[in-house]
Amino acid sequence: MLVDSHCHLDFPELVGDLPAVLRRMAANGVGAALCAGVTLERLPAILEIASGCKNIFAAVGVHPDTEDGEEPDVETLIRLAGHKKIVAIGETGLDYYRLTGDLAWQRRRFRVHIEAARRSGKPLIIHTRSAKDDTLRILEEEGAGAVGGVFHCFTEDRDTAWRAIELGFHVSFSGIVTFKNALDLKAVAAELPLDRLLVETDAPYLAPVPHRGKLNEPAFVHYVAEEIARLRVIAFEQFAEATTRNFCRLFNVTLTDHDQDLAAA
Repeated sequence: MLVDSHCHLDFPELVGDLPAVLRRMAANGVGAALCAGVTLERLPAILEIASGCKNIFAAVGVHPDTEDGEEPDVETLIRLAGHKKIVAIGETGLDYYRLTGDLAWQRRRFRVHIEAARRSGKPLIIHTRSAKDDTLRILEEEGAGAVGGVFHCFTEDRDTAWRAIELGFHVSFSGIVTFKNALDLKAVAAELPLDRLLVETDAPYLAPVPHRGKLNEPAFVHYVAEEIARLRVIAFEQFAEATTRNFCRLFNVTLTDHDQDLAAA
């Protein structure tokens, strides 16, 4: 079994065809998925999906790119994280690529998420882009290693990956690792400890080869896993088992019979 550790099933590109999306997941051996939050306003839609399917899990958070909408506070995040299907806080972090200017508000929001994670005991889902130094510094300052989490859709360098692992975090790779020119990223995926790896789609974005440039969906996470298994020169089944075990341990979940659960949804 494989797990898509980060996707957005509530986004309009996927939610309108959700039963078929779930059936294709099951048909491709993808037995579970985590739907990450990006705004508080979208959380009810995520929870509706997760509550209707045992192996779909949720995270609550406000994406660092989000400038409008409800601003999270620690108590609100803790209260929402008490829902039985919410297994993580996020996605949260820093993004200096899309936004410029004084981004102190991003750093304040990031600290709010980390405090909520520590107090709720839920791991963090980290988004970082063009902000690796500040991301790692704030995680260290706020004691995020107490709960750990995952650097999702990892695209940074080897040093950042190892610093994340030393902090107690996992590293998740998306379809980008299948791109022909992603040589540095492939090298990182081949080197890191197997017990700290996850795979994801970030669907509906970043479809892997051979679907690059098209709509992405959780069923395609097997292409990511196949590529990393190839890079590491291990059997696909071994890699799939390891990353699924990592997911269950990190997010403290137990998976059910995935074929029946997803196909019937």
